[in-house]
Amino acid sequence: MAKVKGIGGVFFRSADCKAQSEWYQKHLGVPVTEHGLAVFPWREHENPEREQSTVWSAFPEDTDYFENEKQRFMINYIVESLDRTLADLKRDGVRVLDKIEESEFGRFGWCVDPEGNRIELWEPPS
Repeated sequence: MAKVKGIGGVFFRSADCKAQSEWYQKHLGVPVTEHGLAVFPWREHENPEREQSTVWSAFPEDTDYFENEKQRFMINYIVESLDRTLADLKRDGVRVLDKIEESEFGRFGWCVDPEGNRIELWEPPS
């Protein structure tokens, strides 16, 4: 069974992304960039030379990125092998979205938990 290696991102809906991001930056020191996201670098425990990061970002209230309009947040989980993870989930009867995205940031796939929340799975580039 493929396992999650870490949290790659925390994404949530916001009625005013700019104001929300500014509040987090002012009151909690979240290092929000001009693009409205924050990147928290870290290293893997078992492989300290391997750098990873967790992204934090507010999304517009009307985003369709979460798929479920009632879903207020989405977690991105880092996996070692996206293909193996998605195959394991399908085998276990989990709803897996057919779409896989590939970019310079890695490979992304999605599944849905029992309550209908879309979960993002991320295989970072090697």
